[in-house]
Amino acid sequence: MSKQKITAIALLMVLVASFTVLLSLGSEIYQTKPPIATQYASTNGDVVFSGKDVEQGQLVWRSMGGHQLGSVWGHGSYVAPDWTADWLHREAQAWLDIVAQQQYGVEFAKITTEKQAGLEQLLREDIRKNTITENSDGTIHVALSETRVAAIKVVSDHYLSLFGSDPKLSSLREQYAMKEGTVPDLARREQLNAFLFWGAWAAITEREGEDYTFTNNWPFDPQLGNKPTSDNVVWSVLSIVFLIAGVGALIWHHASCKHDELPTPAKQDPLFKNKPTKSQKAVYKYFVTAIGLFLLQIFLGSITAHYAVEGQDFYGFPLAEILPYSVTRTWHTQLAVFWIATAWLGTGLYIAPALSGYEPKFQRIGVNVLWVALVVVVLGSMAGEWLGVQQYFDLDMNFLFGHQGYEYIDLGRVWQVLLLGGLLIWLALVTASIRPALKEQGEMRPVIWILYASCVAIGLFYGAGLFMGKHTNLAIAEYWRWWVVHLWVEGFFETFATSVIALMLVRLGLIRGRSANSAVLFATVIFLTGGLIGTLHHLYFTGAPTSVIAWGAMFSALEVVPLALIGFEAVETYRMRKASPWMERYHWAIMFFVATAFWNLVGAGMLGFLINPPISLYFVQGLNLTATHGHAAFMGVYGMLGIGLMLFCIRGLTGNLLWNDGLLKKAFWSLNIGLAAMVFMSLLPMGLIQFFAVIENGYWFARSPEVIHSAAVENLVWLRTVGDVIFAAGGLFIGVFLFDLIKKAITAPKTA
Repeated sequence: MSKQKITAIALLMVLVASFTVLLSLGSEIYQTKPPIATQYASTNGDVVFSGKDVEQGQLVWRSMGGHQLGSVWGHGSYVAPDWTADWLHREAQAWLDIVAQQQYGVEFAKITTEKQAGLEQLLREDIRKNTITENSDGTIHVALSETRVAAIKVVSDHYLSLFGSDPKLSSLREQYAMKEGTVPDLARREQLNAFLFWGAWAAITEREGEDYTFTNNWPFDPQLGNKPTSDNVVWSVLSIVFLIAGVGALIWHHASCKHDELPTPAKQDPLFKNKPTKSQKAVYKYFVTAIGLFLLQIFLGSITAHYAVEGQDFYGFPLAEILPYSVTRTWHTQLAVFWIATAWLGTGLYIAPALSGYEPKFQRIGVNVLWVALVVVVLGSMAGEWLGVQQYFDLDMNFLFGHQGYEYIDLGRVWQVLLLGGLLIWLALVTASIRPALKEQGEMRPVIWILYASCVAIGLFYGAGLFMGKHTNLAIAEYWRWWVVHLWVEGFFETFATSVIALMLVRLGLIRGRSANSAVLFATVIFLTGGLIGTLHHLYFTGAPTSVIAWGAMFSALEVVPLALIGFEAVETYRMRKASPWMERYHWAIMFFVATAFWNLVGAGMLGFLINPPISLYFVQGLNLTATHGHAAFMGVYGMLGIGLMLFCIRGLTGNLLWNDGLLKKAFWSLNIGLAAMVFMSLLPMGLIQFFAVIENGYWFARSPEVIHSAAVENLVWLRTVGDVIFAAGGLFIGVFLFDLIKKAITAPKTA
């Protein structure tokens, strides 16, 4: 049996085994999720919140922006508090003050340290106790002590004022980057309180028969008894051992393999002789659209970052009334997915006919219709999100057309379905044009099939987001959300990109087909080995059982393994840029591939592993260290790769047109230097300051205004302007480069 067949069988086994584990653990999460009780009532029978209040409150939370305004269970944005940690801290302080007044006649802060320790022990015994009872009729009840009910009332009153327009809390709203009247309707605010209480209740209530909570003792708060579990520590240590073993095995394999010498490049560009088809020419608008969305994303990112110092204003202008933080951050994160996906989808539509040499009937019409559909979904979903956050929709209409509240899947359900429909149209177009290439028995057949399989996965796996319903328990919603964010974006797009790059380099005659086959098959096996089950590292503290920690820790460590050799890839790719004189035409496309390799190592590898082990993520989830990894990996890897793929395709579309390489040079260095400055001069040090704050005072403190708006952190936010300006200049250079090409294409003499 050939080595390629063995690798292909290994790939199938990885896929079957990984999805078996994912689905099995999904079933376990469903069975052990934090329940939504029928009612939460005092020991005297007075109902505080009902299950329906919690479900409706979740819809209210989603309508105001959900993850885009603060976070729940550590997932979301970074300027407003984590509402779970904030609620727990406020409830604890209220409980302690109430009991201190009852027993000693003064507030908690004024009694002795010994008495404080005694009351804190009583607090833990009360607040952590599992009081769930399930009746024969299927109803679930949770009993709350009278003291806790009184403390909940204190926190509820605070939140009713905070999410409304109470002038006493205007300063706090500005620090949280909340607009005035975030939720104007009092009834909705009361329902919102029910949902936020439920999230905090799940984070402090111990699972039956265990000494840890539904969220595995997250957030860290020693006063409440929330400390790292043994699973967090043990599996973190084992994950590092697993990582070292994986890296060692990969280096051993790499050293022992026979590496084919690079072929002698052709004297002329092999791709230059192929004239683009009508459908390929129609793809150009995808790349123009992608860069337009990229520039808009940069602009919205600058506004969003500025809200960290002026929560309601933009250099004195009251912008939050028109574009509140939750809207600008929604659009900023969503456009990141949209522009990169548009670039990659355009690449797929361009590369499929290039591989097969076949142009199906009506392919150009399909490409144009799909572009219109994507534009409608992008603009329609953005408008719906603005209307939803501004509370123009009722809760049902918001779910359909407004803001779903889940980060990266913010668009309303109707827009979500339409986007899935667009992806299926894209899959049909790619299938129609690539079909002849799938039947060929050439040496590149395995890579072409992997490319096509990744296209199928891209077309279908976005649909995982549809498994989240209107009232889906948050633990289950997070499970399906990460199927989309991690598997769809970080998994199958990665496989697609690896295959496309290999095929391009083979067609250019820069690597041998046999080498490309082996490299792509092996890289796919290694990446998906950790990448699929590694999805679980996002779910450590989202109401999942401890088995998720074990699987997620071990396999997310393996995600870093392929990146250990990324330097070889970067050097080899860099050398190719001068393999032949005509390769100068692809110089900057290849340079963006080199940048992708660099950021894969730094952003996805180093900064990713910084937060991936359970014991690390326990302390830093939802801090700016998460944003550090997110920016470096998403833009550094997927963004740079998207630009590189675009440039390869545009090279084939522009024929003899002279490129302004000076603009591309400026764009390349501005984007990379700007991103590095943004990450290392601002986001990383901010995250480290918060990390120390968590260790010293608890998670709630690191997300409080005392830290977020401290002089040190605000200075770092202002310092980020340096990186932002340099990065924005890079985006503008790319835009000017494309505009220059379009102008040259319009004025160029027509040839028969």
